[in-house]
Amino acid sequence: MPTIPPEPAPRSAREPQLRCQAAASFGTDAARYDRTRPRYPDAMVRRIVAAGPGPAVLDVGCGTGIAARQFQAAGCRVLGVDIDARMADLARRSGIEVEVAAFEAWEPAGRAFDAVIAGQTWHWLDAVAGAAKAGRVLRPGGRLAVFWNVFQLPPEVAEAFAAVCRRVLPDSPFNLQATTWQTLHGYQAVCTRTADGIREVGGFSEPEEWRFDWEWPYTREAWLDQMRTHGALTQLPSPELAEVLDAVGAAIDAMGGGFTMRYATVAVTAGRTDAA
Repeated sequence: MPTIPPEPAPRSAREPQLRCQAAASFGTDAARYDRTRPRYPDAMVRRIVAAGPGPAVLDVGCGTGIAARQFQAAGCRVLGVDIDARMADLARRSGIEVEVAAFEAWEPAGRAFDAVIAGQTWHWLDAVAGAAKAGRVLRPGGRLAVFWNVFQLPPEVAEAFAAVCRRVLPDSPFNLQATTWQTLHGYQAVCTRTADGIREVGGFSEPEEWRFDWEWPYTREAWLDQMRTHGALTQLPSPELAEVLDAVGAAIDAMGGGFTMRYATVAVTAGRTDAA
C-alpha cells in the first residue's frame, strides 16, 4: 500500500518526479505484490456491482489484477488499464485483459463502461483530471468507485517501524511516522481531494464515502513480505531495507511471532448523472 501524507504538504519541484518513481516501482517485484497485497471485501464488490447499470467495468491502475479478478468473479467483464507493463503482464496471465497506458492518456476508442473502479491507485492521478476522464467513459447511471485498504498496525509494530525510519530515512519524502502512516486520518485527506475532484468536474451525484471494516492475521514472515511492496520501501537500497525489516521483525517476535491487522476499506463513489 502506498504511503500517503495525512495532510496536504507544500509541493516541492521534485514531488511529481518522486511520486512518478514510486508509482512505477511496484512492478519491480510484481509476483510478490500480487501474492502479498490484501484483497478487498466481497461486500464492497457486490455493492459497487449492484449500484451500476451493467457488467462492464474499467479498472484504472489495475496492477496485477487483484481487484479485477474479484469483480470478474462477481460476474463483470473487466478491462484493466495500467502504466506498468510488468504488472499488466502478470494480470493477463490470470485472465484479465489489460491495456498499458497512463489513464489520463489512455484512448477509450468509443468504449463505454458501467463502472470505473480504482483500488490503491487514484491518489497517483490528478483528482479532477481522473474524474473527468472517468465521466467521459461512463454510461449515464454508471458508477465511479475508488477505494483503498487502510490498515492500523499494532502500536508495538508501528512504533518500531517509525523509530527505524527516523534513523534510517530521516529525509524521506514520505511520511513514515507511526501516528499517521496508513491511518484513517491520513486517508481522509485523500478521500476529500477525491470527492472534491468529482464535484468540480460535475455530472456526478454527490460523492459518498463507504467503509468496510475487517481483520486479517499475519505471521512475521507474511507481514515482512508485504512490507517490501510498500511504496516508501520499494526504492530503498538493500542495507537500509534490511535494517527496517529487522527492526519490525523483532517487534513482531516480541509479540509472539504474529498479530491480527485491523483493516478498513474506504471507498469514494458517485454515479454518473448525465451523458459525458
